[in-house]
Amino acid sequence: MNNTNGFRNLAVGLIVGWLLLFVFLPNLMIIGTSFLTRDHASLVSLVLTPENYARLLDPMYIKVLWHSLMMAGLATLLCLLIGYPFAFVVAGLPKAWRPVLLFLVIVPFWTNSLIRTYALKAVLGTKGLLNQTLLSLGIIEQPLRIVFTEAAVIIGLVYILLPFMILPLYAAIEKLDGRLLEAARDLGAGPLPRFVRVVLPLTLPGIVAGCLLVFLPALGMFYISDLLGGAKHLLIGNIIKTQFLNIRDWPFGAATSVTLTVLMATLMLIYYQAGRLLNNKGEAE
Repeated sequence: MNNTNGFRNLAVGLIVGWLLLFVFLPNLMIIGTSFLTRDHASLVSLVLTPENYARLLDPMYIKVLWHSLMMAGLATLLCLLIGYPFAFVVAGLPKAWRPVLLFLVIVPFWTNSLIRTYALKAVLGTKGLLNQTLLSLGIIEQPLRIVFTEAAVIIGLVYILLPFMILPLYAAIEKLDGRLLEAARDLGAGPLPRFVRVVLPLTLPGIVAGCLLVFLPALGMFYISDLLGGAKHLLIGNIIKTQFLNIRDWPFGAATSVTLTVLMATLMLIYYQAGRLLNNKGEAE
């Protein structure tokens, strides 16, 4: 018994120490840096100022933030429209086939997302596989210019983040009780009412979880915007990367990072509160 308690305490201590060292301390340093002053010689000067956050109110940065929210929202919507039918079909297949298809969904994780983005750029290029195929089939007469457009960035975000939408949706759909659908059918409900009144509410937690797993990372995937969108279609992640690596304005980059983190935390809090309300409503009924 003492050995078990000792191992448990050691495991908990290691996890807490790891989180403090590699999660809490770096975030605390970022927050502290966001209130310091830029110094060209030593990157930061120990002079406290709220100016870094005030700069975020500049119309240029507000425009980039709004553009990031729109791009991430559109990518999330497309992932949902593609992922929900796919997850529904997979959940309805025989159990022997489900692991195979889920394995195919997970396979892309074996390759670095940056490498996959480079591959996608080669596919979408004017001399890429897509244009060459369309030209050979006679569908188009001239190559389509897809790379360095907003469409390319959206395609890249959907391509990279689609598995994060499919997996929580599949987990939610698989738990559906078929007897509820049969009861709705016996009561005369058609396919659309059954979906709207039975399937959709019961799979709502999976929908919200998938949307968060896609929307939040999409805001910061600067390399997709760099490679597929060029300098014209920036995400908020591009601003953070530029401030840290190019301009060397670490305080402002830290302030932007903290703002993005607060935005993400707010969305997660909304999701948590919505989940609690749905659970309380379900228990009350």
